[in-house]
Amino acid sequence: MRGLLPLALVHQTALPGLSLHLSPALNSLRPCFPARSRSSASRRPAFCMASFDGARAFSAATPVAESMTPEQKYLFDLNGFIVIRGVLSPEEIQAAHQAIDAHTPEFKERAEKTLRNTPDGTPLSGDGKTPRLDMGGMLGWQQPHSNVFRKLLCHPKLVPYLKELCGEGYRLDHQPLTIASDKGAEGFSLHGGTVSAEGQYTPYLAYTYSHGKMFNNLLAASFSLVDHPKGSGGFIAIPGSHKANFPTPSSLIDGSGHEDLRGVIVQPETKAGDVVLFSEGTVHGAAPWNMDYQRRLILYRFAPSFIGYGRAYTNDAAPRWPASYYEGMSAEELAVLEPPYNVRLDRPLVTTDGTSVGIEVKSRSEAKKDFDERVFSTKYF
Repeated sequence: MRGLLPLALVHQTALPGLSLHLSPALNSLRPCFPARSRSSASRRPAFCMASFDGARAFSAATPVAESMTPEQKYLFDLNGFIVIRGVLSPEEIQAAHQAIDAHTPEFKERAEKTLRNTPDGTPLSGDGKTPRLDMGGMLGWQQPHSNVFRKLLCHPKLVPYLKELCGEGYRLDHQPLTIASDKGAEGFSLHGGTVSAEGQYTPYLAYTYSHGKMFNNLLAASFSLVDHPKGSGGFIAIPGSHKANFPTPSSLIDGSGHEDLRGVIVQPETKAGDVVLFSEGTVHGAAPWNMDYQRRLILYRFAPSFIGYGRAYTNDAAPRWPASYYEGMSAEELAVLEPPYNVRLDRPLVTTDGTSVGIEVKSRSEAKKDFDERVFSTKYF
């Protein structure tokens, strides 16, 4: 039987023992045209794509902006993800590391076979023995350790992107997660996408575009706390898969498909403080970690005001999320913890001027609310 071929990531350096090269489609562009004589002034000059880096369109990073730029909208709509440079300051990065260091005993290992995210012996499985580490509960940590994690709910630099991609009144949908990986730790087989393995549409992960607006039913924000250079491993994705109409080939999910097929997978490079925003409708995963330092990231998932995938907000009696999350939170942070309901029903909406955040509320008329209270014994139908 033919062995597993190395996982090729377009314009990304190799993982341990895995090879790297440009995809055959790009290599075929060199040379583009035969050489022509300089004396043939009437002829068009030779045009060659040899210097064109096709992968940059897939992993291009853009600096944080006061609002989502046309370039950023294009890249997200094209690829299903985007890298935003410099969202977190050095002080915020340091605060996150210090808080995590103070809580390292709370990390849980994904060591059991039933908890691992990759099949044994596949290109994404790492050394087969080093587990990924997961930790939650950061929003409920005692201050000051919870502060930086709470700020990520409505970070002034990120709010314009969350509003653009999820709409006003965006909400936290999943419990925030801190992920750590030591060298050799497994990655994560490709998952997500808007088409299930059975070929069925998955609307709860859908990305759509209509009337000049992008809509993401579930949006992930991955905050990098360390650098992810070429060959480091970490987040990988299939650009454009958020618009796919067919299931992801099973041999591609664990990286064991044929070489040309694997060439569609990319690993964006990030630096500490960068944020990868991606639709959960984009097929994504992680390559094994290959650096001597520990990989650390914080993963948040947001949804539109009227959509709910996770159910952590129903776990406790009122106020719903774990009670420790609410202690000392600002009004803006509390707004992001609201359960799903329409913005016109007195939902607090996070606003920003780029340096600070605030709250506005949209309401129906008091007459209508008073009438509903007479009909239903509540102001909200």
